[in-house]
Amino acid sequence: MKIRLSTLLTLALLGAGVVGAGSALQALTGPGTQASSAPDFEGPRIVGMRRLTEAQYRNTIADIFGPDIRVAGRFEPIVRPAHELIASGASDASISPAGLEQFDAIGRGIAAQVFDAAHSPQFVTCTPANGAVFDDGCAARILTPIGRYLFRRPPSAAEKALFVDIAGRSSRATGSFTKGLELALAAMLVSPRFLYIVETARPDPDEPGAWQLDSYSRAARLSFVLWNTTPGEMLLQAAEQGRLESQAELEALAGRMVHSPRFEQGIRAFFADMLLFEKFDELAKDPVIYPYFTPDVAQALPEQTLRTITNHLLVDDGDYRALFTTPRTVMNRALGALYQVPVQSGRDWEPYEFLNGSDRAGLLGQAGFLAIYSHSGRSSPTLRGRAVREVLMCQPVPNPPGNVNFTAVQDVANKAMPTARIRLTTHNTDPVCAACHKITDPIGLTLERFDGIGAFRTAENATPIDISGAMDGAQFEGASGLGKALAESPDTTMCLASRALEYATGHPADDEAQVESLVNGFAGGGYRIRNLFLKIATMPEAFRVRADPALSTPATTIALNYSKKDQRR
Repeated sequence: MKIRLSTLLTLALLGAGVVGAGSALQALTGPGTQASSAPDFEGPRIVGMRRLTEAQYRNTIADIFGPDIRVAGRFEPIVRPAHELIASGASDASISPAGLEQFDAIGRGIAAQVFDAAHSPQFVTCTPANGAVFDDGCAARILTPIGRYLFRRPPSAAEKALFVDIAGRSSRATGSFTKGLELALAAMLVSPRFLYIVETARPDPDEPGAWQLDSYSRAARLSFVLWNTTPGEMLLQAAEQGRLESQAELEALAGRMVHSPRFEQGIRAFFADMLLFEKFDELAKDPVIYPYFTPDVAQALPEQTLRTITNHLLVDDGDYRALFTTPRTVMNRALGALYQVPVQSGRDWEPYEFLNGSDRAGLLGQAGFLAIYSHSGRSSPTLRGRAVREVLMCQPVPNPPGNVNFTAVQDVANKAMPTARIRLTTHNTDPVCAACHKITDPIGLTLERFDGIGAFRTAENATPIDISGAMDGAQFEGASGLGKALAESPDTTMCLASRALEYATGHPADDEAQVESLVNGFAGGGYRIRNLFLKIATMPEAFRVRADPALSTPATTIALNYSKKDQRR
């Protein structure tokens, strides 16, 4: 007998203290679903919610149930707000009915594996005394510890009763105790308590009107920020014992976390968000123009950048600013053809150092950055310059007017205007376009030695390429010159600090004094990434939140379209 999706979702949502309003629940489970009043929420008050990213979901499942559990299905994407991180978009991310159906299918697949013959002995710690009768006590002993990990805190009494009840109903309907547990786990996996990082707080004794994240929310914050996964036993026990309320204990525990090998996973996630790596998912190049751009190259580009970042910042404990000037990177066979350099190993990565004069030093000389900020059949100084401003310096650039004529810029075969610098003159002299192009193009034109996939060239249409450029009064040439200018710019380190704070809190850093304090500490620590993330993960100010009055009553309801602007009040 198949348990209906609407039944599982209704029970899971109501038991989690989600929506009691019929219209909101119907939006999740479809027409015809009858909603009853939600039970009172037990515990501290909700002050924020963030939807798990796909990587966080996958990491969580692997950590709780084992790396061999397959997570199969399509994840509804989280929309990136303009000039913000996906981490901020997660605070405003709803789940559509179709998206919830996908989560249900994914959850059912996971639950079936967890309770199959190979894995169930790890989790089924008891069996019913009478095989013909469902055993509530045994089911509770199995599901409660699982719920503690999935919900990132001990399940409430109402939640325990709910999921045991789901297991009982399912067991009686299917005639199998294990099948009942499986369907109860599937219901847990569609609960907002799992799909969303729900932050709860208590009144801040030092600041009237403000709230502080409680111990379990601090544990989740530490784990997702530093390791990009759910809190494990170490953090959950620290939360249970109240040790995360002590600043000294908090800093000691976070200090161990930033020196753990798992910190690399967190840093990779942060930079993938900051550098807009979702663009690699839609990267397409004209195969006639760029025969070197193969699927293996497309897959290797983001990995090269992330390995360069983690090797420099974590393995070598390097200065963040030197990421824009270092000649050291990694290379594999697929990228060797693109860069025209020898690679000894097959599909493995090996260290590589670019020669002086190659103009490849730093992240901006890598094909990954150059390729995603180009068009399918040509390079783009404007896109590249804009990316430097917006992504690396946190300086938003206005979008072009809707009536701009791009014909001259796109006509790369025009012998009268053979180079991008010449073609862009049209926009730089147009009063409507000039204001923006003057802050982007002098930056991007320094990268014109690299074509639309980042391959080196010295000429375009048989005309030598001029790589001179300028930024904020500084004059330089080429990617190496631009990298040095970025390394020396205070806007570069300010941007990183503010993005890291946004990544941790789920909303843009709007407290200038707080950001300035972070930047000063970042500088004092030699611009080391561990120092920055340790400070952000433990600073008392980051745990202070403003509670929305609508979310400040014990009978809390959680709506899946909970608004970001409400969280920021």
